[in-house]
Amino acid sequence: MTARPKPEGPEQLTLEARLLRAPAPAPVPAAPAPAPPALVAEAPPAPPVIELPAPPVPAAAPRIYVVSELVRAARLMLEARFADVRVEGEISGLKRSGSGHLYFCLKDNEAQIDCVMFSREASRLKFRPEEGMAVRCRGRLTIFEGRGRFQMTLADVEPTGAGALAIAFEQLKKKLAAEGLFDGARKRPLPFLPRRLGVVTSASGAVIRDIIRVAHRRFPVPILLAPTPVQGEGASLAIAAALRRLQEVADVDVIIVARGGGSLEDLWAFNEEPVARAIVGCRVPVISAVGHETDFTIADFVADVRAPTPSAAAALAVPVADDLRAEMGLLCRRGARGVQARLHQGHLALERARGRIADPRRLLGSRRQALDDLAERGHRAWGRRVMGDRHALRAVELALYRSHPQRRIATQRAALVALGERLRARMRQERDHRRRALEACQAKLGALSPLKVLERGFSLTVGPDGHLVTRAAQVRAGDAVRIRLSEGELAAEVRATSTPPPKSDPGSKP
Repeated sequence: MTARPKPEGPEQLTLEARLLRAPAPAPVPAAPAPAPPALVAEAPPAPPVIELPAPPVPAAAPRIYVVSELVRAARLMLEARFADVRVEGEISGLKRSGSGHLYFCLKDNEAQIDCVMFSREASRLKFRPEEGMAVRCRGRLTIFEGRGRFQMTLADVEPTGAGALAIAFEQLKKKLAAEGLFDGARKRPLPFLPRRLGVVTSASGAVIRDIIRVAHRRFPVPILLAPTPVQGEGASLAIAAALRRLQEVADVDVIIVARGGGSLEDLWAFNEEPVARAIVGCRVPVISAVGHETDFTIADFVADVRAPTPSAAAALAVPVADDLRAEMGLLCRRGARGVQARLHQGHLALERARGRIADPRRLLGSRRQALDDLAERGHRAWGRRVMGDRHALRAVELALYRSHPQRRIATQRAALVALGERLRARMRQERDHRRRALEACQAKLGALSPLKVLERGFSLTVGPDGHLVTRAAQVRAGDAVRIRLSEGELAAEVRATSTPPPKSDPGSKP
């Protein structure tokens, strides 16, 4: 348990200290003791003494904090008290930023806490954290001052239950399998006899000596070693770089990636993604020989061939010279027997053909006669073909003449002229008919026009409101009116109006 931090300034003043600084209560004057009975004459009583309370000590004014000072003081106290804590829980709300930082909540059944793991620490994890994973985290408690949020800054995360390396192995295995890097169709066969054998392993281990010993015992092929560390920090990048260097050598036809046995931690460099990507991208077949027969790594799954041990990898890559010589002798003998059998069959076929072939001069004469017959038949067929084509050409010429554009243009021009004449005649006829109808309408309108009435001496009076005056009651004295005559108008003023008496009903009494 860490020591409790000391107050760092006036802002760390405790409640006890503030209480001690409060003013003391004023003393209460004690009651005077009763006087003993007097033996002599009593003196006059002295005036009572009144004790005034001491003036109160003014209390110190409370400190006023700004928000940043208060949050910073809380953060310092929290970080000093919980500088290195370990918490178990379940990952929830996992987010990865573009810069590689991890943000998530660590929760249990009753509470949760925000956690952040920066990219430098996250890059050292052997596994990939996932949503819902139970983990054990190590870090310090702090407060993010920008938002005043309580959180835990993590330095390390490890899964509870299965180990981190086992989880990382399964995660990478699923990822590469989903990309199709384990498919057998992608893997290449080994060459029959490599020109040079490439090896990626440690230069100081027993693996390279075993490979050289087994390979040279079987067939003395050249071996090119790309020395690299096979365990420890950065070993995976070194192995991938060695693979890329070896594949650039023109005569290297197969590469062995090898390491001796060990624990899962010792073999972990061959379970990392850079090595798997380098094996998949290699231009030549790759044999993986990592660990013992019971050990499996990611390199074994992506390699073209897996060997149980480095010695077995050398045996797979290099054939036995004596076996090759024996097989070559067997193939030579089988080839010689096959050639002799083919020659014998050819000789028999030649003899049978010679018996079937007759006198060449007789065959030549019959062939000449057949050729003359074919030539004569060809001339006759050609003549018939030419005659038929000539008749067809004449028929086409006649059809073209009949459908010549000039003939069609002349015919259509005559038809156009006839249509024009018919159109003009129709237009003249329609125009005369419309003219007669218009003259009849004009005559009817003229007979009904009020102007005809005006020509007979009548006039039209228009009142000040613009309406036609038909009764005297529509105007009053002093109104300006316009009188329209047959020719022109008169402006007049009404001096007086008279209303005619109402017409009497013939049936009414006088």
